[in-house]
Amino acid sequence: MHFLDQAKIFIRSGQGGPGAVSFRREKYVEYGGPDGGDGGKGGDIIFEAVAGLNTLIDFRYSQHFKAQRGGGGAGKNRTGAGGEDLVIRVPIGTQVLDDDRETVLLDLTEAGQREVFLRGGDGGRGNLSYKSSTNRAPRQHGPGWPGTEMYVWLRLKLLADVGLVGLPNAGKSTFINQISNTKAKVGDYAFTTLRPQLGVVRHKAREFVLADIPGLIAGAAEGAGIGDRFLGHIERCRVLIHLIDITGTGPGKEPAEALRIIEDELEAYGGGLEDKPRLIALNKIDQADGELAAAYAQELIAAGADQVFPISGATGAGIEALLDAVIGYLPAATVTERPTGEQEEADEKPWSPLG
Repeated sequence: MHFLDQAKIFIRSGQGGPGAVSFRREKYVEYGGPDGGDGGKGGDIIFEAVAGLNTLIDFRYSQHFKAQRGGGGAGKNRTGAGGEDLVIRVPIGTQVLDDDRETVLLDLTEAGQREVFLRGGDGGRGNLSYKSSTNRAPRQHGPGWPGTEMYVWLRLKLLADVGLVGLPNAGKSTFINQISNTKAKVGDYAFTTLRPQLGVVRHKAREFVLADIPGLIAGAAEGAGIGDRFLGHIERCRVLIHLIDITGTGPGKEPAEALRIIEDELEAYGGGLEDKPRLIALNKIDQADGELAAAYAQELIAAGADQVFPISGATGAGIEALLDAVIGYLPAATVTERPTGEQEEADEKPWSPLG
């Protein structure tokens, strides 16, 4: 499935149905009065956040959404049928923006959240409603109120508990593959990751979602590279893990310089990223000796890091301590811990849709 996090669509709520002009025709009734009913209300445009979606790719192929118009009124004071509402289902974390792509009109952050975005037009009045003491046989009626139409942008900000940042080739894909069920592409070239990756991490009876975004480079907040576009996907994270390659060489690749580059880009982007707690992980320690790792860790602490976690995404060394620190930033447990024997029995039992 292709990943798409922005889409422009056209939406229009339904127009109200016209009121009816009608007069009673009954046997033995010399003067039948007006009995035209009102028109039906037009359908609403409703946005609903649903679980199981993590892309807006469907809106690349379907971009126009129009709710049903209301039915017309009829004789015998019958009101027209209301137009059917149109429900647009989007992934959790989707924002609806005005055509300027800046004004947030709606933010859908919970599964099952439904919001009426455009209300359908009211139905027109039938001629019965115009009857008065001075107008006994009115022939006017209302045509129905028009619906509302507009272009909006949909922007998806993935909901994750933890965000993963770093320079290209810092080992983020290897790391997320090591600790989650994700199968991210790993390659020895810049920008191997072209779109955000989500992985579910289970650690010590706890469960959280980790988001990996493409690598950042100097100037990313101004549009350099591709990572700046995806920084919005970590705005909702509780904590960030900054992976730094201990083997990096060349300008901007020394650990302390790598730390400074990422910190500058997060601050330049804004969105609250500069204020989020960060865990610094010195990655690929399996390719360096312990003395070098200790020296670089001291440099990072001198550069502003509170604590440095030497890890290896390839071998798993040091990752447990890092995940322990991550859990400290998460809310109450999402998985209840069970007695050891019961847990092992549950793990061995095959899955069944009947439980």
